Amino acid sequence: MQLKMKQQKSQSQEIKDSLRAFIKEQHDPNTHYTFDSERGSGESEICREDAPSKDCLKLKLDSKKMFEAMQDEGFFCALPSDPERTYMHCKPLPRN
Repeated sequence: MQLKMKQQKSQSQEIKDSLRAFIKEQHDPNTHYTFDSERGSGESEICREDAPSKDCLKLKLDSKKMFEAMQDEGFFCALPSDPERTYMHCKPLPRN
């Protein structure tokens, strides 16, 4: 059982490292991100839009864990004001 828990922690850390690397690829600290996942899905897609391109990454994180991971990386995430939209919009918090 302990081995399984260690593997899960290791896999979770790898996923968070992938997210961190994806964020660090963009050198503009003011870049905004969006993420979305299907209800009940254990996978989310996070995207950043830099005109004229859009880069996305799929990670095995449900939306709650993605939200927490983005907060850990220094982002404020919220639903858009349009109730028809279901994605989360994340912007970097000001750093001192």
